Amino acid sequence: MYSGIECIRQGSVPLTIVLQGVGIAAGILLAVGLFTPVAGTVAAIAKTGIAIARFSSETGNAWIALAQVILAVALVMIGPGAYSIDARRFGRKHFDLSDR
Repeated sequence: MYSGIECIRQGSVPLTIVLQGVGIAAGILLAVGLFTPVAGTVAAIAKTGIAIARFSSETGNAWIALAQVILAVALVMIGPGAYSIDARRFGRKHFDLSDR
């Protein structure tokens, strides 16, 4: 969320500002734990677009955006935390691997 706010404050390409706005909204949803799989997927797609834009125009550090993509994808695969709204609404998913 912080990098998105800073990019918007600096004034950038309109497409990047839109992608950063989507990333900020997804970050807020992830912070409260609401719609975690959807918000993580949207965040990963938005950050991929930002990384591609930064690689092609050589403005900003694209590697930070790629690291954020990896973190968003990992969060989508892991799922919501124990104290998230999703865990309260749908229950905590637990995988027991001790039987194997």
